[in-house]
Amino acid sequence: MQQGSVLGSLLPLIVLFAIFYFLLIRPQQKQAKAHKAMIDALAKGDKLVTNGGFKATVVKVAEGDFITVKLNDDTIVELDRNFVAKKIDE
Repeated sequence: MQQGSVLGSLLPLIVLFAIFYFLLIRPQQKQAKAHKAMIDALAKGDKLVTNGGFKATVVKVAEGDFITVKLNDDTIVELDRNFVAKKIDE
């Protein structure tokens, strides 16, 4: 009888963890995977928005952690790949 009691007391905790996983953790993992794929697919000429809200155009994609972007005609900067918020189509 004690075996059923232990299972009965752990079952709500297991169900709660399963709900937590499918509603929070899994969608966040999917979103992170899609964002990484978008960053890996960046090419010269792509337009993007940075986490700081700047619109930029990709000038050069290097193998390292940084890409070179053009903010306007006079400003070209290196941007960490992790600070690309999204790619835009214009």
